[in-house]
Amino acid sequence: MSLISKLVRGMVNQMSLSRLELERYNRQIMIDGWGPEGQRKLKDSKVAVVGIGGLGCVSSIFLAAAGVGKIRLVDKDKSCLTDLNRQILYSVNDIGRLKIEAAKEKIHDLNPEIDVETVPEEITEDTAPRVLRDVDIVVDGLDNWKTRFIVNDYCVKQNVPFIHAGVSEFYGQITTIVPRKGPCLRCIFPKQPAETQTVAVFGATAAVLASLQVMEVIKLIIGKGKPLIGRILFIDGEEMTFETVQAQRNPKCPACGFS
Repeated sequence: MSLISKLVRGMVNQMSLSRLELERYNRQIMIDGWGPEGQRKLKDSKVAVVGIGGLGCVSSIFLAAAGVGKIRLVDKDKSCLTDLNRQILYSVNDIGRLKIEAAKEKIHDLNPEIDVETVPEEITEDTAPRVLRDVDIVVDGLDNWKTRFIVNDYCVKQNVPFIHAGVSEFYGQITTIVPRKGPCLRCIFPKQPAETQTVAVFGATAAVLASLQVMEVIKLIIGKGKPLIGRILFIDGEEMTFETVQAQRNPKCPACGFS
């Protein structure tokens, strides 16, 4: 989309909050630095959630609740019984269904004004440019590092922010990757972490990390607060500790290196 087209679309959307939308989002519009202008920015945004599991279920429903206008759900899997301790958009009636279709129904039940796209595909180096095209931000709901690095590399190349989170048991981490403003995932993890076939997860851990991901998305879109760029937040739910660690760009990073 050309700059002129974006400006025209922006001017149209600045006048497009309905009375019902102003009522629905009233409690967040009241927040200092948010206001109707911030809400219009959310309405005009498109966010992709890749992986609609423990993280993606929570992040997608809260993005919809906040009024992000277009949400793209990417996942090729079907729901199963072992998902239900953490994947809150599904019920026993959804077992065997594509996750993205069940999730779309739940999101529309909550907020029918949201445009929800579904992509039942695996993200690979070949499919990423098509699956993630034309989005403003990508949210990590993935459960494997190989695909995370593919998404990271695409986002770096296309200058698209990528909100990473990962969870295991009572533990998790989150960071916000904004290309050329801070380190990317390959800077932080020079060697791909070992894959675990089945990860133990407490549902509330995923919910906490996904909620933080949504906070990061909203801050980036409306321009409020300080995102986790160049910082990793680690959560230990057993000890109930939160620790932030600084991270630096690697000048020789194969994805975002600048030397």
